[in-house]
Formats: sequence, C-alpha cells, structure tokens
Amino acid sequence: MSERPTRYSAGLGLRRGLMDALLQAPEGAFDFLECAPDNWIGVGGRYGDALARLSARHPLTCHGLSLSLGGVEPLDETFLVRTRRFLDQHQVALYSEHLSYCTDDGHLYDLMPIPFTEEAVGHVAARIGQVQDILGRRIAVENVSYYAAPFQAMDEVDFVNAVLQEADCDLLLDVNNIYVNAINHGYDAHQFLQRMPSSRIVSYHIAGHYDEAGDLKVDTHGAAVKDDVWSLLQAAYAQHGVQPTLLERDFNFPPLAELLVEVQRIRQLQADASQANHAGQQVSHAARA
Repeated sequence: MSERPTRYSAGLGLRRGLMDALLQAPEGAFDFLECAPDNWIGVGGRYGDALARLSARHPLTCHGLSLSLGGVEPLDETFLVRTRRFLDQHQVALYSEHLSYCTDDGHLYDLMPIPFTEEAVGHVAARIGQVQDILGRRIAVENVSYYAAPFQAMDEVDFVNAVLQEADCDLLLDVNNIYVNAINHGYDAHQFLQRMPSSRIVSYHIAGHYDEAGDLKVDTHGAAVKDDVWSLLQAAYAQHGVQPTLLERDFNFPPLAELLVEVQRIRQLQADASQANHAGQQVSHAARA
C-alpha cells in the first residue's frame, strides 16, 4: 500500500469531465487525485485504462458516496469487499465516507442528515466499526452540509465529536461545509472549527458554493472557492495544522489552468502556515533561552 499524500499537498478530484486534461497536465501541477470508488469499480475500456495510468502516476485517495453510514438497512458487505479490492489494486492509503445516509429501501441519490442524538452516535459508530473491519483499514468520515435537521438533541459539533470518539476513526474536515452550515443554521464557523479534534484530522476538502440568499448557501461544488472559505481554510491550518487538501469541483468545469490557480492557492496557504509555525517555534525557543 502506498503512503498517503504528504501533509503539504494539494489535490484535485478525478472526474471524467476532467480526464483528458488530467492526463495531459504537466508534472507537478497537482500532488494527488481523489476519486469515488463507487463510480469506478468494474470500469474498463478507455476510462479504466486512464484511471490505471493516473493512479500509477499520482497518489490516489478515495471518497465514498454510497455506504450510507447512518442508514438502517444492513451494510452492503459485497460492495465493501469490492471496495477493498479497488483500494488495494490502486494502493489507496486514505479512504473516507460521508457522515450521512443515502439509502431507504434503495438509493436516494442524495446525502441525508443523521439525527443528532446519542442513539444515532452509537448506531453510526457501530457501522463505521463494521466498515473498518471489512476494509481492513482505518477510515475517515466527513462532516456534511445539510439544509434541514430532522432532530437535534445535541449540537452538530458535539455529534461529530461523539461519533469520532466512539468509532475511533479519523476526520476528513470539509471547510466549505462548515461555512455553508454556519450560515444556514446560524452558528459561528470559527467556533465550530476550533472544537474539531486536531489529532483526528487527516485531510481537508474545500469547494465552491452557490449564494442563494444572504442566509442560504448551497454546497454545489460547481464554482470557484469563495474568499470567506479560503479564510476559514487558513484558520484551519493555524488551528489544527496542515494536512492534504483537496479542491472539489464536480461540474461547470473551467479550463484546467483555472483550477490549478486554486490548487496553487492551497499550496500558498500551506506554505504560509509552515512559515508561521516555524516563526512561532523560534519565538518559543527564544523565550525559553
């Protein structure tokens, strides 16, 4: 199994609409690629060959779409076994899924919010444990964007922390989702960020969203990243440290050169965080001298 992308790395989503551009990208244009195994398992032909070429050339991370960690139907163990084979085949060291559910007597083709209750914490944590056992590896879960809260006996931040603790899994921290939820549900994004557990964060996502109204943001992954979200990513690096960071773009693809400008901005923020950390260490050493 290959190592995870280095902490100071910026990646792009491997989407079929970007395939030709990614294959032709200059060396060093991005540091890793991320794909959804659900969309690639069993794919052959031209696309399968292109995936093999890209995964041989670049570190590959995977972000699942259909495990339905919060669902009530039994986990699809056949799909999990196929996912494990895919991860092994492409030497994927970092696999993540959404802290949500997406099935109810069949796939809903959307990521639905889990009730924020103690019962749900135990239910989801047990299912994450099953997934980790079948996959034979530790996974990360992602905080998701949501627009209606079915039942909240606890705050979102408490729910996320409780699941991570009980499941003993890692966190893929989606910075744009924090921003979108904070606006839509009226909480402070920076306070939420500060309460995330640094030791469990293994990766970040950042993406664009749609401004439906001043108090309604829609997580679309179809636009450039907003300035407020860049600022929140900078705060995340300062608070929790730098980790591999993925730029998500799922449609409305601009020329690759435009996406690479955003990839470079991630790299610059990572470099700035490194310099700030180094300067802080020097001050600390001087104070102790």
